[in-house]
Amino acid sequence: MRADRLVAILLMMQTRGRVTAAEVAAELETSVATARRDLEALSTAGVPVYPQPGRGGGWSLVGGARTDLTGLTAGEARALFLLAGPSANALPEVKSALRKLVRALPQPFRTDAAAAADAVVIDPARWGHTDRELPPVVALLQRAVVQRNKVRLRYASKQGERTERLVDPWGLIDKDAIWYLIAGTESGQRTFRVDRITEAVPTDESAHRPTDFDLSATWNEVVDELERRRAATAATVLISDRLLPILRNQQGRHCVVIGPVPDGRIQVQVTAPTPWMLAQQLAGWGASIEVLDPPEVRTELVRIATELLDRYRED
Repeated sequence: MRADRLVAILLMMQTRGRVTAAEVAAELETSVATARRDLEALSTAGVPVYPQPGRGGGWSLVGGARTDLTGLTAGEARALFLLAGPSANALPEVKSALRKLVRALPQPFRTDAAAAADAVVIDPARWGHTDRELPPVVALLQRAVVQRNKVRLRYASKQGERTERLVDPWGLIDKDAIWYLIAGTESGQRTFRVDRITEAVPTDESAHRPTDFDLSATWNEVVDELERRRAATAATVLISDRLLPILRNQQGRHCVVIGPVPDGRIQVQVTAPTPWMLAQQLAGWGASIEVLDPPEVRTELVRIATELLDRYRED
């Protein structure tokens, strides 16, 4: 959730007293579902907002409309700024918005709120790498998502197949330094890796986005499906209790502990898309891991070992 939206929603409630999810969506150019999630997230974070159902209802700050955030307790102010602060490192506009919000707080809370906003820094760059810059195509797609405009994409698949298509951009996800676009196409919902988009041209055509579309829920479904595909091959291995935490950290959800065996080692199931890929992942462990089955993975390990022997035998 963007910190600038949090601030904007709070300021809207201060000035208007009560807002509906539809009003927030129209004001911030998001979907009603996104606006509702933002309002619920504010409440979850400890900000005193509450919904009133029925005709004439909406979301309000506890105590009604006010010119400052006197309804916030010290703990609630800290919770808000801990939630919003990290995003300010990337966007100067968010820093400006947070400064304005600090000035709107009651005087006793300002020091703690300002400290909370600076308490957390998110550094997306991996060790040995420089800071990541937002790819230009991502900024273009973000505008298309917000403005509800169709985009014409030129896309290269993993297999190298190149296609051109007109899509309805629904949302963007940044996962582990890789951006993905979820969009509607003639064939239904599709997920595109942004780094495989060779060209993106916005159009003046209005994009259609399902009224019940939930980006977070949809992405969770995409992740689950991809993880299922990545787990097509399973191998049973034995590893020492000392090395098990390293294997679990390396394999993530693709490592399931079965239990200890009589010699003291731990039996584990690891998964990957193919026997060859699984053997590649396990070969670096050498004799620290014993693969019990399937035979296909053991065969691939022997092939890898043979190739290494042939390559370095003269040395």
